[in-house]
Amino acid sequence: MKTEYSLSRTRNIGLIAHIDAGKTTTTERILYYTGKIYRLGDVDEGTTAMDWMEQEKERGITITSAATTCFWKDYRLNLIDTPGHIDFTAEVERSLRVLDGAIGIFCAVGGVQAQSETVWFQARRYDVPRIAYINKMDRIGADFFGTIEMMRSRLLANPLILQIPIGSEKNFLGIVDLVEERAIIYKQDDMMHFETSPIPFDLEMKAKEYRQKLIEQLAERDANLMQRYLDNRRISPEMLKKAIRKETLKGKILPVFCGSSLKNKGIQLLLDGVCDFLPSPLEKPSIQGINPVTNLKEERKTSDEEKFAGLIFKTLNQPCIGKLAYIRTYSGSLKSSSYIYNGNKRETERVLRLLRVHANKFEDLKEIHAGEIAAIIGLKFTTTGDTLCSEDFPILLERIHFPIPVVSVAIEPKTKSDQEKIGFSLAKLAEEDPTFKVKVDRETGQTIISTMGELHLEVLIDRLVREFKVEARIGKPEVAYRETSTRTATGEAKFIKQTGGKGQYGHVQLEIEPVKLTDIADPQWKENLEFENKMRGDAIPHQFISAIRKGTAKAMECGELGGFPVLSLKVSLLGGSSHPVDSSELAFEIAAAMAFKDAYRKSKPIILEPIMKIEIITPEEFMGEVIGDLNSRRGRIEKTEIRGRNIAVGGFAPLAPLFGYATALRSITQGRASYSMEPSRYEMVPKSVREKLIVK
Repeated sequence: MKTEYSLSRTRNIGLIAHIDAGKTTTTERILYYTGKIYRLGDVDEGTTAMDWMEQEKERGITITSAATTCFWKDYRLNLIDTPGHIDFTAEVERSLRVLDGAIGIFCAVGGVQAQSETVWFQARRYDVPRIAYINKMDRIGADFFGTIEMMRSRLLANPLILQIPIGSEKNFLGIVDLVEERAIIYKQDDMMHFETSPIPFDLEMKAKEYRQKLIEQLAERDANLMQRYLDNRRISPEMLKKAIRKETLKGKILPVFCGSSLKNKGIQLLLDGVCDFLPSPLEKPSIQGINPVTNLKEERKTSDEEKFAGLIFKTLNQPCIGKLAYIRTYSGSLKSSSYIYNGNKRETERVLRLLRVHANKFEDLKEIHAGEIAAIIGLKFTTTGDTLCSEDFPILLERIHFPIPVVSVAIEPKTKSDQEKIGFSLAKLAEEDPTFKVKVDRETGQTIISTMGELHLEVLIDRLVREFKVEARIGKPEVAYRETSTRTATGEAKFIKQTGGKGQYGHVQLEIEPVKLTDIADPQWKENLEFENKMRGDAIPHQFISAIRKGTAKAMECGELGGFPVLSLKVSLLGGSSHPVDSSELAFEIAAAMAFKDAYRKSKPIILEPIMKIEIITPEEFMGEVIGDLNSRRGRIEKTEIRGRNIAVGGFAPLAPLFGYATALRSITQGRASYSMEPSRYEMVPKSVREKLIVK
């Protein structure tokens, strides 16, 4: 069956940026110019189409990624607007996993900011081709070419300047289009139209210089262009666009646009750039996965003729609708009121309805096809990261990697009525958000929740009250400390119990060795156990190996120093013994836990604390106080640089001393500074902190 819009004219794209760079305002203009909405909303007033949650409207920030579909000329754009705050990085991670291209939005005043770097390298990790849009050219301190240089130095990008601004700040009037060799002038009182004119005389030399650089940059990678350039023959806009597209899809260049979304300048040309330079689903490589039956690699081409394969990248509980599962389809087609197989859960699911999404509004679809993004109602077992596929031809696609939460608090219900609902409510929130963890402390019986930061925690508690009508008391935020070993050690334990009848017998010998700590944000980060069976012979029957692994994993949940989870260890089973009658899974599980604890005590364990990457933007007169305060919090200053009229201070600091930092920074700088931080890595705590944690 043919889709309404061909796949070659489909673009699955996302908007990524630092907070306040103008993503949602840009998305609002895109929806307006494509005819999806007929009245412009405002972020500050809480009236934008994509920020539909009450918390988003009140705070003026994007909290959850929102999807929509719109149409520009003869192209279909499946668009995802992502959050810019690091606390909601899971939304960016899951979106980039399923997108084919992205628009990186940069503030012309702030340039490349902290979260700009984070999302940029997330996109690079998933090989997502990007174009750049330098926004807010009308703002005081706007610096187009300064932002370009920051892209080179901080993003290691190869920017290709396609436009240069006509004027800046309050005199930003339009754009010189270097490809088409024309000027675009915007009228102050006309949102829909612009004037095309020859390049202004005072910009002719500059435009000629930058078009020459554009051609030279492309000619270095394109033999045909190089020959025409050397022969001094004319190079047409069509030739340039073809070369730009080819190199953008390979990730070798970064086409750069500029404008002011708030002032309605530059959006139409940006939309043209999306269609001209970002890939269709057909231009992405075939998706690869593992056949769960044969355990061999397989791939699916982007075609309706292939067997169905799709990845669930987000689930959401919607009032009056129930559980929504967002899917990116990679091959085949899926019909409403049909059945589909979940390869991860090994369950057959019923597809009650298929929906096209516009923020929190929905349109029913009869069928979805390869390369599309849609939502499904009716899935009972499916969670984020699961693969839906044909049961006869199963495939498991790579799951989405999420960072681990670093802030933990105890939570308890205020009333008996709340107590009955809180467990269900927390489970629902955790199902939606993979960076929100819930566990019960085995010693105290307290419920502990873990989040990515203080803002993330505030939003989740607010959702408990609004959506689930649950009031809760929250403890003081605590750091998610961890433990690990510093040297290889072996441990051995026997668990023997006689009760008069059938007894219990398990004997296990283990070796533990430390694994190199990687960055928390690294996609290969694993907090769980790396286990290897090195045992020779069959002293322990094969059916008990999984119990040994399970017992080891349970023992790692509570370290010997401060009772913190143990991470970054490789555990090897060396040997042991069994009893033909008394051995059981339970006995080996207990013996394994005892053997692990024996080895762990000998391995010189240490306590680790999360280290945050922090960036502070402050007026120059407060720089001394800001640096002094950060040093007092055990911070390390890595760099300072001029950022418009401010100074950017970058460095690293432990999370614990940063609780309440927003209030302190406002006090130091009279409310004129801002900061952002994100988890970077784990490091060993100083001796003074270690002693307090062990006593605690």
